[in-house]
Amino acid sequence: MQAKKLLLPAAFLLLILAACEKQGDVAVKPAASTPDTIRYSGGGSSADTCGTYTANTSDDSHILLGNPSSAQPCIEFPANYLIDRDYWVGSYNSLRGGPNWVSWHLQASDVGSSGRTDDFRADTELPSTFYQVQSTSFTSSGFDRGHNCPSGDRTSSVAANEATFLMSNMIPQAPNNNQKAWATFEDYTRNTLAGSANECFIIMGSYGTGGTGSAGAATTIDGGNVTVPRKVWKVVVVIPVGDNDLSRITSSATVVAIDTPNDNTTVSTNWKEYITTVKAIEDSTGYSLLSNLPTDVQTALKAKVYVP
Repeated sequence: MQAKKLLLPAAFLLLILAACEKQGDVAVKPAASTPDTIRYSGGGSSADTCGTYTANTSDDSHILLGNPSSAQPCIEFPANYLIDRDYWVGSYNSLRGGPNWVSWHLQASDVGSSGRTDDFRADTELPSTFYQVQSTSFTSSGFDRGHNCPSGDRTSSVAANEATFLMSNMIPQAPNNNQKAWATFEDYTRNTLAGSANECFIIMGSYGTGGTGSAGAATTIDGGNVTVPRKVWKVVVVIPVGDNDLSRITSSATVVAIDTPNDNTTVSTNWKEYITTVKAIEDSTGYSLLSNLPTDVQTALKAKVYVP
């Protein structure tokens, strides 16, 4: 997906900025929006203003199922700032120094032989007024640089894999959460839920404040610039490979939701212990998940409890 930059008249730009409301520490959900007209800025210096972007709503769109927090790429939404990095889309919270959520599509062709680049780096496309989380910001903190969109979901090319190593895709994640419970669920999603026959629409996020890493408990790291989340969650919607994806998602679709503690001392290595419902995650986060689906389908899917 490529951002379309437009030069806006000054008067119109002022109207856009006036429509934005500053938000606090938690992502606030603006008025409901649809993903076919999302306000977007293209990065670099132009990311300091609001622009206009028409999102890709075709099959395989990363936010085909909806924009959970109605994030907007307007600098006046520093706690709920929409970013599109071609291989994933997310809501970035500059007040917490990390993503609220990240959303992406996964299919067999996304998994290839390019390998892991380990190219951790700052996201320089964020507005210049946002604190820049660096590749070394988590060093000696006791927390891993935990991917939202995993490296393993983007090995079709070097560019695809590098996109997952932007620090805007990272959270401070307890090593036993990241390397054990979470890693096994990522493998299960790629190899079992998706595999060669299915495609998945995935949303991952975190919430709360305060976790426990290998060096003990912490509420923030990097001099207070990065908040350590208390819980880490993911929702996966699975359908057979095909066309017209949105219309093919019915109440019989497979849905897996997990919500795990970001605690190195108590987290189980078995992700199955953290299976929950989409509705429970909505209640904890305040987000509206799967919002582009018909209401009856949403209701059915949000109540499902996955049985492996």
